[in-house]
Amino acid sequence: MNNYNEKAIFRLCCIALTVTAMTFAIRAGILSQLASEYQLTDSQLGWVNSMAFLGFPVATLLGGAVYNRLGAKRLLSIAFVFHLLGLGLTINATGFWSLLISTFFIGFANGAVEAGCNPLITEIYRDKKTIMLNRFHVWFPAGIVLGALASKFMTDLDLGWQLQIALMLIPTVIYGAMLLKYTLPTFNSTSQTGLSSLRALSSPLFLFMVFCMTLTATTELGTQQWIDRILGESGASPMLIMALITGIMAVGRYFAGPLIKRLDPIGVLLLSAVIACIGIYSMSIATGNLVYLSAIIFALGVTYFWPTMLGFVAENQPQTGALGLSILSGAGMFAVSIYNPIIGTWIDEARHLAIDQQVKNPELVAGQTVLGELIVFPMLLIVSFTALFIYMRRQRHATSDTNISQTL
Repeated sequence: MNNYNEKAIFRLCCIALTVTAMTFAIRAGILSQLASEYQLTDSQLGWVNSMAFLGFPVATLLGGAVYNRLGAKRLLSIAFVFHLLGLGLTINATGFWSLLISTFFIGFANGAVEAGCNPLITEIYRDKKTIMLNRFHVWFPAGIVLGALASKFMTDLDLGWQLQIALMLIPTVIYGAMLLKYTLPTFNSTSQTGLSSLRALSSPLFLFMVFCMTLTATTELGTQQWIDRILGESGASPMLIMALITGIMAVGRYFAGPLIKRLDPIGVLLLSAVIACIGIYSMSIATGNLVYLSAIIFALGVTYFWPTMLGFVAENQPQTGALGLSILSGAGMFAVSIYNPIIGTWIDEARHLAIDQQVKNPELVAGQTVLGELIVFPMLLIVSFTALFIYMRRQRHATSDTNISQTL
């Protein structure tokens, strides 16, 4: 008999992840306001964005390493403190450097949420890890929907970007209060430590999945984080596009179970890469209402990337334990932190080139050009997941043949 409330703990994790998601959405929605108030270039905005994605892997790597010692409750308590600190410092930011520091703190808090919740959920729901990780990660796109709609509403009312940041303090305080109220379980994770864990973390399959995670995360988050700057002149509302994309992602993840059972995780990942590639290409040539249709295609492509990657490793390489899941998440966010300044530079360069060529709408051309650059990530994923599909199929056939011979 468990002495903890599984449903309450799952809700706590979901609310904490909602805060994480809202930080992404609202930051994307206020980039133009930050640029205007502090006279920042897109390259500088890229560095500000990158701090969130850099703080995330720092926290996940540290959190994964100490998860067995500290437990999920302490990691989530650390997340709560850094969320309060980061949001408070952002509200009182005075320029580029203060935005860098406060955004890093927010990213660190987000990473601590991921480091604490992912292994906790896989331990609570051992018989349906991938399905429950998908349901948990419903609240990342759901939180982005909430953040995107709130950002658009508050921006339209000219309420100021500081109030948008302050809005996130509400769910932060809620999950902090739940941490005080509920007891979180601890698990005997000795099987996930030591030499066997290190061997699993250095296995070719795990390292390959880490590489793939850098591509899936950049495809999903590298595109969404710049939605305002990339699609601002496309004739469609960037924040409504973000809400549309993430709303579809939330629904898709909640009902992921039948799809995963039918196609298995590798089939889902390969199909997702193909659809994401089509979606980004469509957005790079669409204007007006067609942008919304392209965004729907893109959303269907990126919906299952993050939780299915985690679920694949949890099911096929359980020896990697909490640290393995943290490394995987951290690698994805670290890749996005690297590419954020690069994407910002791509936008600056594309805009300047369009201006030099006296293009009628340089902002639109710059956004479409950058989307054309981003398409390389899902293209690489199509090749990678095809190779993974072939490899895993051969492994299963080999295992099946071995079992048959042993039976005979």
